[in-house]
Amino acid sequence: MTPPPNTRAGFVAIVGAPNAGKSTLVNAMVGSKVSIVSPKVQTTRMRVIGIAMADLPDGARAQVVLVDTPGIFRITKRRLERAMVAAAWRGADDADVVALVVDAERGVGQETRAIVERLKESRAPRFLILNKIDVVPRENLLTLTSELNVLLPFERTFMVSALKHDGVADVLATLAAALPSGPFLYPEDQAADLPLRLLAAEVTREQVFLQLHQELPYEAAVETEKWEDRSDGSVRIEQTIHVQRDGQRAIFLGKGGTRIKQIGARARHELSQMLERPVHLFLHVKVSERWADDPAHYRAIGLDYEP
Repeated sequence: MTPPPNTRAGFVAIVGAPNAGKSTLVNAMVGSKVSIVSPKVQTTRMRVIGIAMADLPDGARAQVVLVDTPGIFRITKRRLERAMVAAAWRGADDADVVALVVDAERGVGQETRAIVERLKESRAPRFLILNKIDVVPRENLLTLTSELNVLLPFERTFMVSALKHDGVADVLATLAAALPSGPFLYPEDQAADLPLRLLAAEVTREQVFLQLHQELPYEAAVETEKWEDRSDGSVRIEQTIHVQRDGQRAIFLGKGGTRIKQIGARARHELSQMLERPVHLFLHVKVSERWADDPAHYRAIGLDYEP
């Protein structure tokens, strides 16, 4: 008999409707933050790649490259939304394994049904992950499992609470075992495949979402303009928050600049922990009326510009 392979590696696309908990699940499997999380839908705009390692029962070691895709939705009125949906489906089409994350509390809505229909075209193994089970009665979970597996028979269904890390280890082990044999695609100690400039912009954007809530203009974007590694080991980062109107700029600044200072302080603290070095962060708010129509901006955040 042929001995078991020593290593497995491959891509797992994490897909689902907006706010299903995909980013929280990816962060839980990786063991560190690689994707931003907020209660507001559509916080993930690009395909964020997180890298998780897993030891398998047969003695093999696997590298699971998790592609946290933007939430997939059917109505795509804006160019940015169309680019996000296209990125999500590219992530699914290119993956070795696909995992559909469903908000168990919300159940099967139109968006999830549309995703399931599209997944029928995928040749990759497909797994179902029911998330947020800690707030749903067990009988509802069983009904939801049956309903979704009638629509599309999945390889296996998992019930997890990504926020509490409940059931996450089992998901990671199963996904790892489903990957093809082969060498690792990244260094073992690498947790994400995201340029530091983009990572820093995502951290600041997360704080924007968390602190502004309903006041937040959906179209706001964060761009890292300058990154300077200093001789004392610290890093100086300058970022621009792009908004489309003067009124939105006032929201970000707050009275006497208090809001932007608070956003900067929390983002700086988060970045210092992630980078394990002192961070000097400087934020500027700029009115850029047509940034959503600028192809260069789309390329900067890893999206294709669609005319």
